[in-house]
Amino acid sequence: MTFSICVREEYEDDAGESQRRFGVAVTTRLAGVGTLCPFASENGAIATQSLVNVDLGRRGIRYVDEGLAVEDAVQSLLNADEGAPSRQVHGVDADGSFTFSGEECRGWYGHLEGDGYTVAGNLLTGESVIEATAASYEASDRDEPLAKRLIDALEAGDAEGGDKREELSVQSAAVVVRTTEERDVEPPYDDLRVDATETPIEDLRETYELARQGHEDAMARYEDAYDEDDLESVEE
Repeated sequence: MTFSICVREEYEDDAGESQRRFGVAVTTRLAGVGTLCPFASENGAIATQSLVNVDLGRRGIRYVDEGLAVEDAVQSLLNADEGAPSRQVHGVDADGSFTFSGEECRGWYGHLEGDGYTVAGNLLTGESVIEATAASYEASDRDEPLAKRLIDALEAGDAEGGDKREELSVQSAAVVVRTTEERDVEPPYDDLRVDATETPIEDLRETYELARQGHEDAMARYEDAYDEDDLESVEE
């Protein structure tokens, strides 16, 4: 009932230091997907879907943070999960990736892996949904924020048909990005959800644009105060 993408990227920050970021984006024809599916930290990203077991994401990321490879972390949880045949889960860490689609997922379902990313979906109109999602991400401009490019990838998959259950009008979408870079203020556009709407990707994009503009406006006004941890220097 969902399709999603998890990614890992290496980049240099403004000081020329090597950093790593992880992101996950998801959309579905149900409400509140952002509370259930996407999980990310500075060490990895995981999406859990189909008949959702939230622990596959929540505990999976915790195990990755503790040093386990994402494959070992998630596989160990699946091994103990009686409902594993109905699960779909995928993700990336600093060194590798993992994909799993249980045999009882509803068609069309499947997954793919690329260089630093994974894509998976179920109850889709066809394989072209995840292929278009992957192609959009691969062609994206790394100079643009990852959150924006992940929303673009969702949009590309949706344009190919997305979730096939057209009778369900209430939908949702979410994007989460985490990085090893230390920042005085975390950009709010790196963690966004649209919980109930008939136009989830359009609304997520609008929310992203507003959050990005709001962040830029706030930093223009308060950046010195954030740097000094002191609001007394801010003009009324």
